[in-house]
Amino acid sequence: MKKETNTDLLAVLTREGVLINASVRYPRFHKKLQAADLGLEPNRIDERLLSLGHKKLLPKEALADLALVESRTHALIEKNTFPFLGGIGHFLPNAKLVDLQERLNSQKVCFRTACENFLRRYDETRRNALLDWRSAIGQLGTTPYERDTLYAQIEEAFPDRESIEKRFAFEVHLFQIAVPEDLGVELVTFAEQNEVRLARHEAARTAGHEIRAGVEQFVGECVTELRHQTAQLCEEMLASMRSGKTDGVHQKTLNRLVKFIGDFKQMNFCDDTEMEAQLDRVRRELLSCSAEDYRHNPAATRDLEAGLADLRDHARHLAQQEARDLVERFGQMGRRKLQLAG
Repeated sequence: MKKETNTDLLAVLTREGVLINASVRYPRFHKKLQAADLGLEPNRIDERLLSLGHKKLLPKEALADLALVESRTHALIEKNTFPFLGGIGHFLPNAKLVDLQERLNSQKVCFRTACENFLRRYDETRRNALLDWRSAIGQLGTTPYERDTLYAQIEEAFPDRESIEKRFAFEVHLFQIAVPEDLGVELVTFAEQNEVRLARHEAARTAGHEIRAGVEQFVGECVTELRHQTAQLCEEMLASMRSGKTDGVHQKTLNRLVKFIGDFKQMNFCDDTEMEAQLDRVRRELLSCSAEDYRHNPAATRDLEAGLADLRDHARHLAQQEARDLVERFGQMGRRKLQLAG
């Protein structure tokens, strides 16, 4: 693809969405193991081959609510975005922005509640954990001195309540995609200044080239991913209907397809009109009946299965095709929009 088209793609991508990053931070209450903790001599440990890992100061359930918010937050990001240029960021289409922000705000409220509950119970949790550690250490086949030393290390590793409050954070940041035009030059000697300027200009040029070159591949990967997801959903729906677990067609199964079609339209910033047209056709032809209607009409159920199989096969076929034409059309369409907006 020509450099001009790559530049157009980057400009369109900047209009069609943003990069998003969500960070959930809280103390993990780990302490690095020492050789002596395991009754080993430090000089007998080959650090090139053996890593001692970490002790968990608190039981898993003590951090369960915080861990749940973290996993749900990351799942929301993964489900509603595309990994950008090998995962250096997550691209969020504009159509998904409001919905995702609302869901992340909900998780932020849950995180705040979990933090307050954890901090309120922290002193009691710490006491109980130390009692558990005292019991666990007592079962080790070491000398009383070694057991007391290990317990003292564990006890010292627990921070006080005031020092950990600042270590909780739920942050969401949005970024626009940009290419560096140049890099500044700090104060250097006159002899070095020109050399540094040239080196930094080259670094900026190289970075810009790499980002522009990666955009074409990224857009193509987004198209392919949505087509793969369409085929996978159809396969899962067919497997569910044929397994007998849902006594034929279940309304939840049909609702999955309804929701997927809506999500596809929001995620389809690349304007994959062919795949979207197929989904619209399926919605008109197959989703006008309820699950109960299908269960009472074997012929209609067979039509549903055949329609899902056709959609699956078509989506797989499209996913295997080269997306270059669609990517170029996306760039050209975006360029026209930019010209009209200007």
